[in-house]
Amino acid sequence: MFDVLRCIRDQHNEWLVLLAAVICVISTITSVQLLRHARHLRGLSATRWICTAGTAIGFGIWATHFVAMLGYDTGVIAGFRIPATAFSLVTAIAMTTMSFSTALFWQDRQGFALASVLGGGGVAAMHYIGMSAMELPATIIWNPAYVVVSVLLAIALAYPALVLAVRGRSVRSGVAAGLAMTLSIVLLHFTGMAAVRLVPAPLPTRTGVLLSPEMMATSIATSALFLLAICIAILTVSRKARLVLHASERDMAIIVKGITDCAIYMLDRGGRVANWNAGAQRLKGYIDSEAIGMPLAEFYTQEDRADHMPQRALAEAAENGKFSGEGWRVRRDGSRFWAHVTIEKVAEEDGRHIGFAKITRDMTRYKEDEDRLKALAGHLDAALGNMHQGLCLFGPDERLRVVNTRFKEIWGLDRDVNLVGLTISEVSRKVLEVHAKADVPQGRIGELQGLLAVAPADAGGSPVILELGDDLVVSMMGRSMPEGGWVTTFEDVTERRRSDARIAHMAMHDGLTGLPNRTSFTHWIDAEIAQAEHFGHELATVIIDLDRFKEINDTRGHAAGDSALQHLSRRLLDVLAEGEIVARLGGDEFAAAKRYKDKAELAHFVDRLEACFSTPFGAGENGFHLDASIGLAVFPQDARQREQLLNNADLAMYRAKASVGERIAYYEPAMDETARARRQIANDLRQAIDRDELTVLYQPQHCLATGELSGYEALLRWHHPTRGLVRPDEFIVVAEETGEIFRIGEWVLREACREARSWAPELKVAVNLSAVQLGQTDIVEVVHGILVDTGLSPSRLELEITETAIIADKLRALHLLRRIKGLGVSIAIDDFGTGYSSLDTLHSFPFDKIKIDKSFLMKSDNAQARAIIKAVLALGQSLQVPVLAEGVETASQLDLLKEQGCDEAQGYYFGRPGLSPSLLARQADRQSA
Repeated sequence: MFDVLRCIRDQHNEWLVLLAAVICVISTITSVQLLRHARHLRGLSATRWICTAGTAIGFGIWATHFVAMLGYDTGVIAGFRIPATAFSLVTAIAMTTMSFSTALFWQDRQGFALASVLGGGGVAAMHYIGMSAMELPATIIWNPAYVVVSVLLAIALAYPALVLAVRGRSVRSGVAAGLAMTLSIVLLHFTGMAAVRLVPAPLPTRTGVLLSPEMMATSIATSALFLLAICIAILTVSRKARLVLHASERDMAIIVKGITDCAIYMLDRGGRVANWNAGAQRLKGYIDSEAIGMPLAEFYTQEDRADHMPQRALAEAAENGKFSGEGWRVRRDGSRFWAHVTIEKVAEEDGRHIGFAKITRDMTRYKEDEDRLKALAGHLDAALGNMHQGLCLFGPDERLRVVNTRFKEIWGLDRDVNLVGLTISEVSRKVLEVHAKADVPQGRIGELQGLLAVAPADAGGSPVILELGDDLVVSMMGRSMPEGGWVTTFEDVTERRRSDARIAHMAMHDGLTGLPNRTSFTHWIDAEIAQAEHFGHELATVIIDLDRFKEINDTRGHAAGDSALQHLSRRLLDVLAEGEIVARLGGDEFAAAKRYKDKAELAHFVDRLEACFSTPFGAGENGFHLDASIGLAVFPQDARQREQLLNNADLAMYRAKASVGERIAYYEPAMDETARARRQIANDLRQAIDRDELTVLYQPQHCLATGELSGYEALLRWHHPTRGLVRPDEFIVVAEETGEIFRIGEWVLREACREARSWAPELKVAVNLSAVQLGQTDIVEVVHGILVDTGLSPSRLELEITETAIIADKLRALHLLRRIKGLGVSIAIDDFGTGYSSLDTLHSFPFDKIKIDKSFLMKSDNAQARAIIKAVLALGQSLQVPVLAEGVETASQLDLLKEQGCDEAQGYYFGRPGLSPSLLARQADRQSA
């Protein structure tokens, strides 16, 4: 870059450089205007103007180069060889002309790229051929890098210059195109001159005539001025002619574009839209920027395009000079219209075909009127015969004028029966005679006669429904005629009525059992409460929940479960009496209700419901019993609102389900107190963590063989601000029911792991995992995240699982336990021996520890309890699984465990649950200090 600037500053005459630039700017801008004039022309005329533009810029480039060369200070006397100088001029003109032709006729990226290579390459060729024309006592040494850069600059800048020249429309874009071409030429020249290094050498002996710099300057200046004058004259004449033409075209365009009731536009020879008027935009929906360039076939239907109709229309217009026709055309939004089309061939004065003029008129309304007349004239019978509705046209004399086949089908009349000419009364009598078997009273003839005469003013525009038994329901609508008389239409809505009835039944009944559903049941209760308030009787609501119904589905399959529900529903329906209802609320939950006046009626009703569960379902070996928990609440004693009444019955049902041996429970106010207390506990429990009310205590565990401490079990305690210490068996169940156990369980596990991190590395921490937590989908990820966050080694964490937590969904639970154990965490089975499938559970999963429930040690003075303890310890030894005994409180209990080979133990004998060992250690340190 600095070499180029140094070359311009030190080796060129600035005035001649400026003159060269002026010549270059004038010639490039002139050539752009000539080229733009050529784009409006075709054939030989366009070629002439392209050649003129190529000559103008070629000569301008050549003159720019040699004027700049005259200002180039070589330090020696130089001349110019005529042949090479002339050949450089021819090269510049030929290459730029080819470049302009390519850019004009291939106006895309590839065309402009090729034109740039031709133009930029032509300028470079002219430059270096012109340099070779110099005769001086020195040898020219070229810098290849600068030579390559000069060529690339010429090509790169030629691309935007050609795009602006060909595609631009404004004066500003024309000036910009000329300046871009000038910059391309100037950068090539001076970058190329920077590549020159002169080495003195003897002047070679040559023959021929040389041009001196003075002769060269005179020739260039004279030729440049002459060519410039010619170009300006040509442009002036062309501009005047174009202004006249544009004025004429403008006047015609104003007329054409102002027409809005039909589409008028031009097509080029290839059938593409060349211009677009307001009528075309209104008719076809395309604005001019969208339409110009579109092929004619875009306005035709798919069928016409497949039949090559657009091509045939253009071919006929080109051959005969004109094409006329009608057909369906397509708008921008896809809608169709019926069009009358005229396409005329357009030619120049010399007869050369340049395109087509097209006029399109919207004839849709005329087409519709014509089709309507044809339909009325030729296909009236067929239209009436294919109507979905029956139709009767009565004249002003109240006699039937027109009737279709569908009317006879609806009323069950023979197709051959002739009704035309009959009065309304006669038509009604014939219709009712057909339905006499349906016991339609003859007195309804007058009613039907009146309905047949229904007019819009009489019916208010709404259909009238006539029901003739369950087999025929007809909807009728009348419309009066301007000349007198009326038209009545008939529609058979029998099947629709039946479908509506089925849908209404489905909306209010259970799909499996056919019993009323929850919505139907609540409506019945609302109505009965209103009746009870008015007449003073009582209303009992019953909630029935099947016990262990899931086991039936799991063991016998869902088909057996569905069959049992259907059988039970039939039993319940069979025992109902007047004023009673039974419904299925969903799943295995049913409801019943009864209005009564004395307690004996209610007792008898409950006995009938309970009897439905007394006999097995199914036959023989496949028979099984269904047990249920039943809760009752009575209006108005227990509640006066339906929601509260059902809620109280639900509370009573849960009381029956929780009570051993009790299947029926009546609502008692204390149940509300219990429920409210549980709700309050649930509400307070949600804030226990945030209020710092939860505490984790740690109970030591000892190895019996050595007597050393082996770890701690983490035990959760809740210190309520008003209730005081709340027992775990009171709030853990509530936490599991509300789902709060997930947050609390994660908090306990995190606190225990954080505490254990500060203990001696051989000590482990045991944390209980409830059945609900084990059902958590991401429990494995939670455990892993806590271990990572707290930094506790997985081998120091032991999770305790009860048998009931596994039995609920055994396959899934064991899968999750295997994943947790895969983390390196130990799994212990807690409260072993209290479940009903302990051995099967041990067989299904390799537990790391067995914990004997403390209830066995509490009864260790009982022979049977001692036998169970010995059996469990023997089982652990045979399976090589360590056994830990809970609830050790006395030395005799400890001796028993040692005698039988128990591995570990915990209980009050070793220490009560207390504060965290780390906190106790810090307190001890402060006291000693």
